[in-house]
Amino acid sequence: MNRRDSIRSASGLLFLAASWPGSTDAQGADWPSFLGPSRDGHVVDASLDLSFGEGGPRLLWSFERGQGFSSPSVVGERVVYTHRAGNEAVVVCLDAKDGSELWSHRYPCEYSGRYIDDAGPRSTPTIVGDWVYVHGVEGVLNAFDLATGEVRWTRDTEREFEIGDDFFGVVSTPLVVGDLLIQNVGAPGGPTVVALDRRTGKTVWEAGEEWGPSCASPVLATMHGKQRVLCLAGGKSRPPTGGLMVIDLATGDVEGTYPYRSRTFESVNAATPVVDGNRVYLSASYGVGSACVEVREDGSVREVWTNERLGLQFSTPVFEDGVLYAVDGVSGRAGSLVAVDPDNGRELWREDLSFDETVEDGGETKEFTFSVGEGSLIVVGERLVLLGDFGHLVVLRPHSKGAEVVAHAPLFHAPESWTPPVIANGRLYICQNRRGRFGATPARLLCYDLR
Repeated sequence: MNRRDSIRSASGLLFLAASWPGSTDAQGADWPSFLGPSRDGHVVDASLDLSFGEGGPRLLWSFERGQGFSSPSVVGERVVYTHRAGNEAVVVCLDAKDGSELWSHRYPCEYSGRYIDDAGPRSTPTIVGDWVYVHGVEGVLNAFDLATGEVRWTRDTEREFEIGDDFFGVVSTPLVVGDLLIQNVGAPGGPTVVALDRRTGKTVWEAGEEWGPSCASPVLATMHGKQRVLCLAGGKSRPPTGGLMVIDLATGDVEGTYPYRSRTFESVNAATPVVDGNRVYLSASYGVGSACVEVREDGSVREVWTNERLGLQFSTPVFEDGVLYAVDGVSGRAGSLVAVDPDNGRELWREDLSFDETVEDGGETKEFTFSVGEGSLIVVGERLVLLGDFGHLVVLRPHSKGAEVVAHAPLFHAPESWTPPVIANGRLYICQNRRGRFGATPARLLCYDLR
């Protein structure tokens, strides 16, 4: 950039108002499941236009929806999304070009959450080929035909494994590897993790018997030349127990474990494990903090470091260019972007992110300061894209001593926007999970153009 017109936020961060060189013909890539193709929050296409102003990127379409915290999954021009309308769970397939409905499937849902009043789905659809897998908040696991929405098979995991509510219902997103669908069901007395034949729904193997279902999603890692499933388990139990499980993908054998759970009964493990080589980074709230462990060749686990100060409730960190980045905040309140040294767990820097705004509230003009709270991160090339939990979209370029704010826009003002942003094939998908505080915009799935 030859010229930088800058303003400063309430926190003193520098805003770069000059345009960012973007591509108008980005090839893009699919986003077939939770946190993307590799379940690590990385966008494959780094040639996107992130130079939007205060109005945000160009809005292509919006889809008014019901309750839930699920992310959309995108393959080609098909967007699969799940939400709740009244006493029905709804799985819908939308056209990515204009948001029109291609098909939908509804079934009864009587789930009633105890801790939050949103009783909609939390788990994200997983798309593999022409199959779609959706695990409902009440425990119904469906396999659909992507083209038609036809149900190919169904299993009721809550009833079969006698799981119960477990604080927030089913939150974890199934992992599909080859012919296997893997999920942390957390049945009392076992199994903790199951692998199903993804085409028939029949059980292939079962693993573990100690720990319940967490809110975190399992991930696949190749360590020492061997494919392993990493699952951060742990649900409702007295005393509260849980931790990381290292599972042989082929056999379901549990090769190693690392106990990792708050001593507080009403607590969950929710942030998905982050993998770099043979190391795994974990984070949990409720007085736990963060940790790094190393998986040995035999699958056993060695602790590398712990950091009790940084404990994320459900926002998953991202690893990029030798640094671990996380949003450390309190929902609806203060939030910071934190850079962590992956070798020792020490903070390299911390940037508080807050923004002063003038809004219309009940016919009056008022001044507010908004923070990103407990926001979500994804990586686009050398940039970080952050969605604050009240609807603020922030693009940052990190460096050795902090981060520059490249772009910022309040897309809406609505609480509990905890769902991570999705970028697929040149489009940005954002979930507004609640009605807007100003202007009363409804809960929506929003699609923006980044091409």
